[in-house]
Amino acid sequence: MVGSLGRNLVLVAVCGLLLFGAAACGGGGADVRSEVTTTTTGQQLMDLKKALDSGAISQQEYDRLREKVIQGK
Repeated sequence: MVGSLGRNLVLVAVCGLLLFGAAACGGGGADVRSEVTTTTTGQQLMDLKKALDSGAISQQEYDRLREKVIQGK
């Protein structure tokens, strides 16, 4: 009787580990991503100048955006 009790306890413990392990691995299907980019003020100003020179933005837009970059906004 003690032998079967020991086997039953081992069986219950193994089943519990399998069940809890499977539940923990389920996750939520969430795909979490994080990306950090750092652009210096100088790089931002050079990018704006390129946009102006290529005709992508007007002089007025360039002036406005340049002020924002310089002010750190």
